[in-house]
Formats: sequence, C-alpha cells, structure tokens
Amino acid sequence: MAKEKISNNINIRNKRASFEYQFLDTYTAGIMLTGTEIKSVRQGKVNLQDGYCIFLEEQLFVKQMHISTYSEGTHYNHDPLRDRKLLLQKRELTKLNSRLQDQGLTIVPVRLFINERGFAKLEIALAKGKKLYDKREDIKSKDVKRELERERY
Repeated sequence: MAKEKISNNINIRNKRASFEYQFLDTYTAGIMLTGTEIKSVRQGKVNLQDGYCIFLEEQLFVKQMHISTYSEGTHYNHDPLRDRKLLLQKRELTKLNSRLQDQGLTIVPVRLFINERGFAKLEIALAKGKKLYDKREDIKSKDVKRELERERY
C-alpha cells in the first residue's frame, strides 16, 4: 500500500481569480481547519475556484472552498464544502467590512499555503470585478509577452 505524499511546501493558487477580478488589497489570514482537513490540504486536494468570503456576525468566513475528504479518515471525516472561519486581526476585519460596503467589491481567496511553522494560511484579496474589455486586454498582453519571449530564443 503506497501512501500519498504529505508535504509542507503546499502552494495552491486560484488562477481564475486574477483573470476575473482586479485586486485592490491582499491579506494573509489564518484558517480554522479540523484534523482531516489539514491532512487533505497537505496532500494538495483543495479547490479555491468557487470560493468567496462573507461576513457573518462580524466574523469572516470562506464559503464554497472545496477540501476533499481525507482518504484514510474514518467516520470523523469532514464535510468538503463547509464554511471555514478566517482568522484576522480586529482592525483588519473592520477595515475589510467597511470597504466591502462599496458597490461591486468582494473578497476572494487567492492562494492557500502552509507557512514555515506548519500552519495553513489563506491569502485573500479585496477585489473588483473586471469588465469584458479588461479581460481581453489581459489576454492580448499575455499573447504579446509570449511572442516576445519566443523571438528572444
């Protein structure tokens, strides 16, 4: 029986978020996880694409972040889509909550990583949705950059 590799150098990115949103501010938040959740995170079985953050009673939660069930977990395994509390300082929470009142702003998870002490951290961003023409400009600039790299070699 070969066990799946459990690693501490996890860096899971939400690439779609940078395409869909323009980031105004980024924060690094701790995340409250159960035992089987952190084991699944260390295996890299996380999907951030549908995730978003919401305030409930002045506390910040991440919703729709999918952490797969742990393969060797028993009946104590976790629900893959449960709401997970984010840990930020009080002044950061009040700043985010006040900025969130502006029209068209949201908080999206950008990156999930494990720091040097072994704790799971979630990088979140205060973001504004891009218009269609902004997305086209991004695609065009990436194509131009790729062509320049090809010509260089």
